[in-house]
Amino acid sequence: MRVYVSADADDRQAGFVGGRLVERGAELRYLDRDALPTYAGLDAPDLLVLLGSARSAWADDQRDVVASEAALVRDALDAGTPAMGICYGGQLIARALGGTVQRAETAEFGWRDVASIDPELCPVGPWAQFHGDSFKPAPTSRVIGTSAAGCQGFVDESLQARAIGWQFHPEVSGTRFSEWVDELEGFCVERGGDPDALRREAVAYADTGRLRAHDLTDAALAWLMM
Repeated sequence: MRVYVSADADDRQAGFVGGRLVERGAELRYLDRDALPTYAGLDAPDLLVLLGSARSAWADDQRDVVASEAALVRDALDAGTPAMGICYGGQLIARALGGTVQRAETAEFGWRDVASIDPELCPVGPWAQFHGDSFKPAPTSRVIGTSAAGCQGFVDESLQARAIGWQFHPEVSGTRFSEWVDELEGFCVERGGDPDALRREAVAYADTGRLRAHDLTDAALAWLMM
């Protein structure tokens, strides 16, 4: 299974989700989202995965990067290649399909439960949250999870291949989450987070999300490849 992973050049960590894909026979090929090829330049992909990012999909200074990645998503889905997006990656898929992304009224940090109408494709959690933006999926999409901050999960079957996106981070370990807090402490404080409390929470949860992430990855693959 040939899986292309769109990510920032300085954060190519697909974590628990990437690990499970490899266990399922995937070869991960990373793409720099600042210099993406066209879909025609990819070598027969079986799946497109879009990871998270500290950037904002609504920001003017990211317009060209967002447009390039959205075009890649649309072309992949039109060609029959399914797509999976995490946090910023989920927002990009929503944008590509006609949804919108905006600065969230309420930022979310830490491990939180979500309200779900699909316990397989969007289990209640708890899931790691680390975002200050929110999004509305396209009219063709079906929302499968929500929180007070907005959509937490959606699926779409409007093109030649299926797409799924989550706002939360099933891929992240406690160790990696702590690194995010260290790297983006100013952002956390600005948006109402408590960095010290988040570090304690990361230690408490540590790697307990691995099995949940593996189950979710399995369920998503089964649905995407139908």
